[in-house]
This record gives sequence, structure tokens and C-alpha cells, in this order.
Amino acid sequence: MDGEELVTIGELARRTGLTVKTVRYWSDTGLVPSTDRTPAGYRRYRTQAVARLELVRTLRELGIGLATIRQVLERESTVAEVARAHADALDAQIRTLRLRRAVLRTVAEQGSETEEIALMHRLARLSSQERRRMIEEFVEDTFGTADANPELVAMLRTAVPELPEEPTPAQVAAWVELAELTQDAAFRASLRRMAAYQAAERAAGDTTGLHHELTEHVREAVTGALAAGLAPDAPQAAAVVADLTARYAQVFDRPDDAALRTWLLARLDVAADPRVERYWHLLSRVNDWPEPPSLTPVFDWFGAALREVARRPTGS
Repeated sequence: MDGEELVTIGELARRTGLTVKTVRYWSDTGLVPSTDRTPAGYRRYRTQAVARLELVRTLRELGIGLATIRQVLERESTVAEVARAHADALDAQIRTLRLRRAVLRTVAEQGSETEEIALMHRLARLSSQERRRMIEEFVEDTFGTADANPELVAMLRTAVPELPEEPTPAQVAAWVELAELTQDAAFRASLRRMAAYQAAERAAGDTTGLHHELTEHVREAVTGALAAGLAPDAPQAAAVVADLTARYAQVFDRPDDAALRTWLLARLDVAADPRVERYWHLLSRVNDWPEPPSLTPVFDWFGAALREVARRPTGS
């Protein structure tokens, strides 16, 4: 053909390092069509077929299907467009593989049973939007219908678990436990009681919101008492309680009297569900946030000491 060099299928295979079988198959599918045939019926190709075969091989090694390769060769799609689409697909596959690896490592470390493995895998595969919807439904069911503390509700709504692309086994385990906790009927009922209490307090005029400084003051005072080995029923505990009730009276603008102590005991009882603290600890672990200090022993001691003071006769 006008003096142009034509090569056989065997020569193409030699130049490209492919097998004759592979070259023949790609030729049969139209990816690398032959130019003509010899009188004996053997296919012959232009030398440009070498570059075409190299491109097909490269795209196949990158995991691109033959139909898509044909679109590239026929100029229906550019290599850049195909590469971008497949890179995005690989990103999704890599994220999935990383999650599977984290789940398997968690299973290996915890010795999970069959049902736990299935649950762990299902929850780990949820998208960020699905995790957000799960938390939104949880907050709506527990706090959404009551006029509860708006700062707390806002914090619950925005504190969404975000598993990283390559989570650790600890993060996977924390997310699974957190997801199960949000579906716990008893925990939800406890939070609804908390929301109802906050709504009643707001109806009675409480607009103080969250009390981070007050909580920190309680933590420091009680931590000191615990470090000193002071039992809640020790006579010296009364001084710690007096300091704390005076602080509550100041923050809530109430008299520091027996009624305040009764009100404070009710408030502590409503908030005394350790699962609330567990929720925030698990969320921190999933999101790789600094884990907040445990306040359960602090408020347990405070409640016990407050009951002891309330039980004693006035002036004792």
C-alpha cells in the first residue's frame, strides 16, 4: 500500500510484548483492526498499530474496560476524561477497601461474632450523609419536640461523627457502639426525660443556657476532694458542698437554702445517665477529638455529698 510497511500479527506481538492471542482478540473486537490480509489470509497491520496496542494495553492495565477504550480510540471520549472518571472510581474503591480493612482488624482484635461482624460492616459503609441523617433522627426523637436547652440541642445537631477515609479499628468500634447507642430505646427515653426537665425549667424562667464555667468549678472542687480521699459522708465534705451550692445559687439567681438543695438533687438525678458521657466520649474517638474528662465520678460524689448534707439536721 504505497510502499508503507505492513507487519504480521506475530511481528506486532513481538514488538509490543503481547501474546498473539491477545493481539488477535483485540483485533477481532475492532480495537486494532488489520489493514489487509495476505493471499494466504494472514492479517497485516500498519506500524501505527504498535502505538495503538500500547495505548490499549496501558488502559487495560489501569482497569479500564474495552468499551470505554473503544470510545477513546474513536475520539468519543478523551484520555483525560476517562482517566478522571476512573480515578474517581478508584478513590471510592480505595475508601471502601480501607473501611473493610479497618472492620477486619476490629474483628480480629475483638473476636466479634457473626452478627456483630455484619452490623459492623453495614455501619462502617454508611456515607457521611447517612451518618448525619442518623444523628438528626436521634436528636429529633429525643430533644426535637421539647423546648429544651437550645445551646445543647444545637451542639448535638452539629456534632456529627465523621469516620476518616482510613479509620483505625478503635474508630470503627467506637462508631458502631455510638450508632447502637443512638438506637437504644432506654437511652432515648432517658434523654426525653432530660429534654422535658429542661423545657419545664425554661418555662419557669431559666434562660441560662449551658454552664461550662460552673461545670468546671464543680470538677475542680470535687476532684480535689477525691484526691484528698474525702468521702461524701465525711464532715469536711459539707464545706465543699457549701461552696458549690453557693455557686449554683449565684448562677441561677436563687436563694442558697434547702429548696435549692432539693432542686439541685433533682437536677443531678435527671443528668445522671452515664450513657450521655459515653456518647460524647465515643463521638470524640470517632472524630479524633481530645476525649473530654470523665465527669461521672465527680457528679456521683457531689450528689452523694449533697444528699448527706440534706439528710443532716440543720446546724449539725
